[in-house]
Amino acid sequence: MSDILFQMPTFLQKSLQWVQDFKTFLYLNPNEIAYPHEPFLYVLAVGEKRKIDTDTIKISEKTSFDKLHTFWENQNSWLFGFFNYDLKNELEDVYSNNLDKVVFPEFYFFEPQYLLFFDENGNLIFNKTKEENNFDDKILLNLIKEIENITLPLSLPTTKKLKINCRFSHKEYLETVEKIKNHIVEGDVYELNLCVEFFIEKLELNPLEVYQELCKISKMPFSSFLKITIEGKEKYALCASPERFLKKVDNRLISQPIKGTVKRGKTAVEDEEHKNYLRTSEKERAENMMIVDLVRNDLARSAEIGSTHVSEMFGIYSFQQVHQMISTVEATLSNESKWSDAIKNAFPMGSMTGAPKIKATQLIEKYEKTKRGLYSGSIGYITPHGDFDFNVVIRTLFYDAFSKYASFQVGGAITYDSDPQSEWEECLLKAKAIRSLFE
Repeated sequence: MSDILFQMPTFLQKSLQWVQDFKTFLYLNPNEIAYPHEPFLYVLAVGEKRKIDTDTIKISEKTSFDKLHTFWENQNSWLFGFFNYDLKNELEDVYSNNLDKVVFPEFYFFEPQYLLFFDENGNLIFNKTKEENNFDDKILLNLIKEIENITLPLSLPTTKKLKINCRFSHKEYLETVEKIKNHIVEGDVYELNLCVEFFIEKLELNPLEVYQELCKISKMPFSSFLKITIEGKEKYALCASPERFLKKVDNRLISQPIKGTVKRGKTAVEDEEHKNYLRTSEKERAENMMIVDLVRNDLARSAEIGSTHVSEMFGIYSFQQVHQMISTVEATLSNESKWSDAIKNAFPMGSMTGAPKIKATQLIEKYEKTKRGLYSGSIGYITPHGDFDFNVVIRTLFYDAFSKYASFQVGGAITYDSDPQSEWEECLLKAKAIRSLFE
């Protein structure tokens, strides 16, 4: 049954409805967006044949990245999941003691029971090899029939006008930016990514409806919809990320850090003016350059000597809410390095920490009020052949269905030239899409 394409306009929607009864699923959604080196695969991974996470580790390797590699190596298969930002604590002498009211595991990967691939139009494809889809034609046809029989619910409007709280007051944020600028003057860091948490308490939420609404207002190439169940408690990540952390194709590594953001204009002329500002801004270009240098150093730790290079610098890309400045760094994985080494040596991503990375992460813990957890971590997949693609978890709503607590964080790079008020306004801009779901 290879090379069959099921052209069913509602099949994808029914598939997403079907997976809601599973304890675990991950939907990767490129939103039909063209992106250099391609966006995410269009795939729905459902159920667990086996899994590895913080609480199920029985492997002796030093770090979670190494343990994941051994788990994959024992039975080469597709794995889907995430790395929590706080895995940084395994790699360097840093810690995380801030408030965490969502509490995702530090990492979580699963081999799915069902793996559904879609084309760029959302049509179901089964031109994958048996190794990739791992079920025969009869099982496939029964699965399609089961999904086709799903009745889509009537769409209900998302709850509006909820109270959205922020861990920082406006005044506290401005004061914190000034403190960080003092660290820059003193030479402790030369760039630091400061993030703030917005949250909603006692929220009754339909995660699928909200995710679909988020995709309407903020289409992004590294979007994802994740559900895991920990001790019977369901946790969700509704992600509209524009940023790739790291991709591996054969022995080629690709990282595409984002630094530089400006809002879309109200008219075509104003929109072009905003793009030109971003393209020519010394501050935005300096932020991007600093992170590119950091990423080059990170990739070089796992790469063949001399293979690390910048293939695009200061690219300007437009999304529904914002324009972004994106650069691309590439390298060739060395024969002495495992695929997991490339992730480990680049984690956490420099665009979400600052530079130097270790000192930046230490100051982040000092000045932020919320533990980042999965925010500024990474969601993605690993193939049976050891290729992978991972995003940067930003522009993401986290929801604990048991406690009814919803959280999203936003941040920006603080440099010597940063204006505290402008940084605050950038945070509000990045939070705009998710805030609009409830205000």
